[in-house]
Amino acid sequence: MPARTRRRYTEEFKLEAVRLVRESVHPVAQEARDLGIPDNVLYRWTAQHRQAETHGITRAAQRAEAVELARVKRELAQVTQERDFLRRAAAFFAKESR
Repeated sequence: MPARTRRRYTEEFKLEAVRLVRESVHPVAQEARDLGIPDNVLYRWTAQHRQAETHGITRAAQRAEAVELARVKRELAQVTQERDFLRRAAAFFAKESR
């Protein structure tokens, strides 16, 4: 069975698809079929767009925020590990010097 490749869509395509859903009288699933994309993807795009609008930011800014948050969480985990290691080392050497 061949490996499936992940399809990438441009931001313009996503925005246009969301606009079509909002202006259309057809169900989201019908619009997704017309565009040739899975309906769950179109549902997710519309939900993300709606959430971004309620927060007053763009989807791109929202995505950039999520990427930055993930980076900061990784960095925090690394710093926490380093701190714990240094605490154990300090405790070990404190016992040795007594």
